[in-house]
Amino acid sequence: MNRILTVPRIIALAAVLTAVGCASRQASESPKRNREAPHASHEAGRQLGTAASINQTPPPGSAPEGMVWIPGGTFWMGCDDCDMPDALPVHPVSVDGFWMDATPVTNAQFQKFVDATGYNTVAERAPDPRDFPGIPKERLVAGSAVFTPPVSEVSLNNYLNWWKYVPGAGWKHPEGPQSDLRWREDHPVVQIAWEDAAAYAQWAGKRLPTEAEFEFAARGGQDRNRYAWGNELKPNGKWPANIWQGSFPGKNAREDGFERTSPVRAFPANGFGLYDMGGNVWQWCSDWYRPDYFAELARQGVARNPQGPGESFDPQERGVAKRVQKSGSFLCSDQYCSRYFVGSRGKGVVDSGGSNTGFRCVRSVS
Repeated sequence: MNRILTVPRIIALAAVLTAVGCASRQASESPKRNREAPHASHEAGRQLGTAASINQTPPPGSAPEGMVWIPGGTFWMGCDDCDMPDALPVHPVSVDGFWMDATPVTNAQFQKFVDATGYNTVAERAPDPRDFPGIPKERLVAGSAVFTPPVSEVSLNNYLNWWKYVPGAGWKHPEGPQSDLRWREDHPVVQIAWEDAAAYAQWAGKRLPTEAEFEFAARGGQDRNRYAWGNELKPNGKWPANIWQGSFPGKNAREDGFERTSPVRAFPANGFGLYDMGGNVWQWCSDWYRPDYFAELARQGVARNPQGPGESFDPQERGVAKRVQKSGSFLCSDQYCSRYFVGSRGKGVVDSGGSNTGFRCVRSVS
């Protein structure tokens, strides 16, 4: 079984508000692994003569500060052994070269944006009463969803057991007013809604990556690996990313050294020199989310620079606009969230962030 759950932004305006917006993505499960029988899309790709390749295009000049050159190429997108229907069928995609931030945007970087523009994130704004008719205005307070581990064993069927809406939670106070960013300047900024990420990107002269660009970059030049770091979850007995160890959601064993977010360069880079392409924080993409989009792309043969569907649709929450998220987060484990698989997909409601939701930017070649 593979569940896909969303965390509502107004998660604890409590008993009266459920599933109103998505603050962060928590998907599930231990993936079913079957490496013996390739998905039918692989056979289709062979018939098309498709092979993974990396372009030999040299960087178009010096790298912008903090960015690395991703040369583009052709790759197999999706995941055929993850037990995740929205990551199927695996299909061939070609992307052109682009610049990408070497790391997710950090708290220090986001602070510069806020200082320069005076921007207030979605989490810092009180919810609009027009969006919540019948809810007393005094309950509509600024804040966001915070991972709050339960003190006893709970059912994994209800994410409200470990996600709480915390008034005052936002990027400056990731876990609520009692928290701050001391010693976290080089951690990824969190509590970021899609429009916050898009606003930063525009200010920086960049944009958010497409889902295809993100996945190509995350693979680091390797064809059909399971993870951004290879095919072993724990190569050489060492954790290669900030993901969950222990019993989810109550006991984090912190074998990787971190309970929540980690510095963006705490773990090794992938083959393209990119950090945190799996784990640490979910990262926004520009694409609208549809679970059937890969089937549409597969019908095109080799899809070139796909930009995502024209609109959002999620049958689990009809009428709720969502964008794609990639990479998984520090909360992902094989017990509940296995979306650190490089070909898997996340989703988030556009007006919401969470304590494990950030982003990084790319820049097109002009």
